[in-house]
Amino acid sequence: MPDRPFRHGNLRQELLDRAEVVLRERGIEALSLRELARDAGVSHGAPRSHFPHRAALLDALVARGYERLADRAEALVHADLAPRERLLALGRAQLDFALRDAALADLMYAAKADGPSPAVEPGVQRLHAASSTVVATSLEMLRGERVDPLRTTLLMSSLTQGIAALIGSGRVPVELGEVLLADALDLFADGRLPG
Repeated sequence: MPDRPFRHGNLRQELLDRAEVVLRERGIEALSLRELARDAGVSHGAPRSHFPHRAALLDALVARGYERLADRAEALVHADLAPRERLLALGRAQLDFALRDAALADLMYAAKADGPSPAVEPGVQRLHAASSTVVATSLEMLRGERVDPLRTTLLMSSLTQGIAALIGSGRVPVELGEVLLADALDLFADGRLPG
């Protein structure tokens, strides 16, 4: 049972908060609307007014994750940082999120054949727009030439997710992951390979 009982008016928030804890501690298989209702101290049918089915709960969790990442990326768009530091901050934000909330990140990046659900799309779009702006403007300032924002942002995101996967699996220590991230950004910025 949670430390504090459900208070009228915040059931959706309470369910999502608890779902994140369950996801982090026990994995996606343990997520159940019935169990979340019991933890919140409400009837087993009460969550259905917010989440008609488990997939809607998962979409809401994924949307939350994208919104959090988008908030961090948007803050970097106008941050008073040099271009290289701005890129590194974006990479670190993605890496930190993937390590701190690994189960949520896995859920976010799991393939859906029909693309993101309508509930998730706004966060995905915000994250993409802010990340593309940070990556493109920073690299253009560093390289002195235009870059393809979509391809470059996807490549950077792929590298960051790959580094997070290496750290998460225990094959690479966190400290080396930070070095790999900086090396990858140096390669993006000016073509320098680690040496």
